[in-house]
Amino acid sequence: MNVRKFTANTSREALRLLREALGADAVILSNRNVDGKVEIMAMADEAIQSIAPTRDERQIASDHTRAAPSFQHETRIFTPRGITVEPQEYAAAPASVTGELSDVMNEIRSMRNMLESQLAELSWANTQKREPQKALVLKEMLATGLSASLSRFMVAKLPENETGEQGIEWIKSILARNLTTIDNENEILEKGGVYALVGPTGVGKTTTTAKLAARCVMRHGPSKLALITTDGYRIGGYEQLRIYGKILGVMVHAVKDESDLRIALSELKNKHTVLIDTVGVSQRDKMVTDQVAMLSGSGTEVKRLLCLNATSTGETLSEVVRAYQGTGLAGCILTKLDEAATIGGALDIVIRQKLSLYYIANGQRVPEDLHVANKQYLIDRAFKLKRETAPFRYLDEELPLLMAGVGTAATGGQAAAREVSLG
Repeated sequence: MNVRKFTANTSREALRLLREALGADAVILSNRNVDGKVEIMAMADEAIQSIAPTRDERQIASDHTRAAPSFQHETRIFTPRGITVEPQEYAAAPASVTGELSDVMNEIRSMRNMLESQLAELSWANTQKREPQKALVLKEMLATGLSASLSRFMVAKLPENETGEQGIEWIKSILARNLTTIDNENEILEKGGVYALVGPTGVGKTTTTAKLAARCVMRHGPSKLALITTDGYRIGGYEQLRIYGKILGVMVHAVKDESDLRIALSELKNKHTVLIDTVGVSQRDKMVTDQVAMLSGSGTEVKRLLCLNATSTGETLSEVVRAYQGTGLAGCILTKLDEAATIGGALDIVIRQKLSLYYIANGQRVPEDLHVANKQYLIDRAFKLKRETAPFRYLDEELPLLMAGVGTAATGGQAAAREVSLG
C-alpha cells in the first residue's frame, strides 16, 4: 500500500498539502501531533479502491446481511472532506432496516461536522499562539459588526509584516477598495431618470424620497420632478408624501398596480426625474416578488434603490438583499446611520453583495440629512463604532469557537468573502 505522510505546523496546512498531493478524496489513516507538529498519514483513493472486496466477497457479505438483518456491514473512510461511508450491498438490505441506515448516515454527518469544527478550532487556537497580532485584528473586525466569514478570510490574508495599527489600516484599505460608491450625485441629479426606493417597512423610504426630491428641485426646479407613491396600505403613507410634495411644489401621483404605474409613467415621460416611493414589504412576504415584477413591467426603465437600515443585523440585511435583488438593483441607500451602534454589518453586506452605495441618511431633516456616500469616512466610522459593552464583546478564548462555527457553516458566505479583491 502506498501510504504518504504529511507534516505541517497546523492541521489546516497539513490538509492543504494532502489535497494538493492526493486530491480531495484521499483517505486519512491517522492524524496525530508529533514534536509540536501535525502529522497525517494518508492514501490515495485509487489505492483504497484497489483493495476493495471482490465480487465473491461482496456476495458473502450480502448473504451474511440477509441472514442477520440487524447487522449492516459498512466501511468507514476518513477523507479531507470528512467522514464518508461506503455501504456494502444496500440494494439487498431489507426494507425494515432502511430507517436504521438513514439514522446511521445522519449520525455520521454529525460526526463529520464535529470533526471539522474541532480541526478549525485547533487551527485558530494555534494561530492565536503563533500570530497574536492576527487575533487582535480579528477581534477588532468582529467588534465593528463585520461578518465572521469576511473577517476570517481577510485576516488569513493579512501580510506578516502588518502588525497592530498597521494591520488595521491594511484591512481598512482592502475594505475601501471593495466598497463601491458613486463619485458624486450627478449620477441621479444630472442624468435623471425614474428611480424607485424599495425596502421593508420602517427603513425611511418616504423621508429619503423627500430628501432626494428636495435636492432635485434645488437643482432643476419643481417642474422637472414628479413624485409617485404605491403606498396605499400604510395609514397616512400617501398623505406624508403629499405634504412634502406640497412644500416643494411638486404633484404626487398615487398608483395601485402595474397598469396604473404604466399610465402614470407614460404621462410623466417629459419629466427629468421621477421618484417612486413604494410600499414597505417584509423581505419574507411574497409581495416583494409582486412589487419587483410591477416595477419591471412598467414599460419604462425603473432603477431600484434599496434602502438598508444601518441598525439591522447582518443576517437581516442579507435576507433583505436576497429578497429585493430580483433582476438587479441599481444601488442602495444606507439609512438611520445616526441610530446604529455598529455599521460593520451593513458595510459587509454592501461589499459582499457588490452593491453600489449611493447615499447615507443620518437624520430626519429634509434635505440636510442625506449625504453622498464617502467610503473612507464610513470605514473609519465602522472601526470607531465598536461593540464596547461586555455582553457583546468576544473574549480571546471564544475566537477559536467562533471561527470553528464559521468553518462548518454553509459555504455561501465564505464563497462571497473569497471574491473580495486583495490586489
